[in-house]
Amino acid sequence: MKRLAVNLEKATYQIPRSDDVEFAALSDKGMVREKNEDSFGIISDNKLPAVFIIADGMGGHNSGEVASKLAVDFAKDAITHLPFASEPNKTLDSICSVMKSANTEVLSAANESQENSGMGTTMLVSVIHNGNLYVAHAGDSRAYLIRNQSISQLTKDHSYIEELVSKGTLTREEAENHPNRHLITRALGCSEELIPDTYSCSLEPEDIILLCTDGLSNMLNDLEMMECLLSSDSLLKACNRLIQNANTKGGEDNATVILIKN
Repeated sequence: MKRLAVNLEKATYQIPRSDDVEFAALSDKGMVREKNEDSFGIISDNKLPAVFIIADGMGGHNSGEVASKLAVDFAKDAITHLPFASEPNKTLDSICSVMKSANTEVLSAANESQENSGMGTTMLVSVIHNGNLYVAHAGDSRAYLIRNQSISQLTKDHSYIEELVSKGTLTREEAENHPNRHLITRALGCSEELIPDTYSCSLEPEDIILLCTDGLSNMLNDLEMMECLLSSDSLLKACNRLIQNANTKGGEDNATVILIKN
């Protein structure tokens, strides 16, 4: 039997003011790719808000793996120095600033090495602070909110296909099998200027946030993701089921998922 877990973190995390967050994460190379170029990071330090990061690397040889790991490691370190306690209203600005700095790091590393020239990575940073969810992202890694047995996509893909759908020149159904559905229009390492998109909302008890790379979202639709969650009695089992089902349907790409329960 194929081992699914490449990276695995599972814990219950508590922060002041009665915020109680449970999470689980799983990453797998899938059934086609030789290596896993996804990376993820979780900050569960009681002195900080809960932070969850996903990155999907792009580039030849080892470059995708290098880019995603570099971006995640840099962001984790930078976020530990953010003034969350004194400036909670600036959380989105702060994590956007971290992503922009991570973009500079990826560009610098690409320019320093011919082997890594042209590498890049998507990035999604999610912070849960004082009962609120904050998300900043670039690329097609996604954030979903599951509330009252209903799922909604919080982020909008930065992709060629999403632009066509938004313009009305392509239907959502046509986009699912379009040959250019993997083309990204915004990511770390693509240009010197990075403009992340942001989202924030108040969380309710029992809300579940699903973060994933496109290796999962390209294989499973919203209803299939919901079915995995509703049929699992723990977040970790739900992560396993999501990855297994993505692989059963072809596992065409690396897939990473983080599930967070409020």
